[in-house]
Amino acid sequence: MSFAPDSPLVQAVVASPNRGARAGDALDMLILHYTGMPTAEGALERLRDPAAEVSAHYFVFEDGRVVQMVPEAERAWHAGAGAWAGVRDINSRSIGIEIAHPGHAGGLPPYPEAQIAAVARLARDIVVRRAIPAPRVLAHSDVAPARKEDPGETFPWERLAREGVGHWVPPAPVRDGRFLAMGDTGQPVEALQAMLALYGYEQPVTGGFDTAMRAVVTAFQRHFRPARIDGVADSSTITTLRDLIAAQPA
Repeated sequence: MSFAPDSPLVQAVVASPNRGARAGDALDMLILHYTGMPTAEGALERLRDPAAEVSAHYFVFEDGRVVQMVPEAERAWHAGAGAWAGVRDINSRSIGIEIAHPGHAGGLPPYPEAQIAAVARLARDIVVRRAIPAPRVLAHSDVAPARKEDPGETFPWERLAREGVGHWVPPAPVRDGRFLAMGDTGQPVEALQAMLALYGYEQPVTGGFDTAMRAVVTAFQRHFRPARIDGVADSSTITTLRDLIAAQPA
């Protein structure tokens, strides 16, 4: 079951049986995850367990060691049900990196420097080789906001952007003022829903700020405006989203 690694940064191949053929030829997303388990070793074993039915292409330890589990040409089972920009089979279109980290359940500690440096190098290698557009380097929570929180608000997306990975603008400062929240309805909600959908989130334009929309706003904040994670669309959230849309590559 072993194979030759795709990236020169891989230090070992630890193959997972949980993989299959991609549907179609497009491969244009990179999805980042945390393992959400107490130990890296336990997470690695789970990603190799046929009964678990989960896997990832790459796994990054706390000390920066990188192992590959699934060839990039094959479909790993990392994202599950989700959507981005109309794409619903995320696994067929993406490469998945699992980052060993205890997650929200483990107190969401800071990511170690050695680990983040390794993730940045690996992600940079992947997006360059695969010509993955910056706005398609995403959090698991971006593509599955109702189900997932990873890699969480302590993940340093700005750091990755400085190293040429992902899409980022400086978040607008958090200030008091007008906001949109659960239960609100009308044209301002419709406009925000249209902006979220334009950027890529699975957000229907209904004119009602419901539980599903709150999950999308929360996911957006985790990735792009982590100073306050509350699912309330304040001026900082809306302005940051506007700036990201304006800064999208042609």
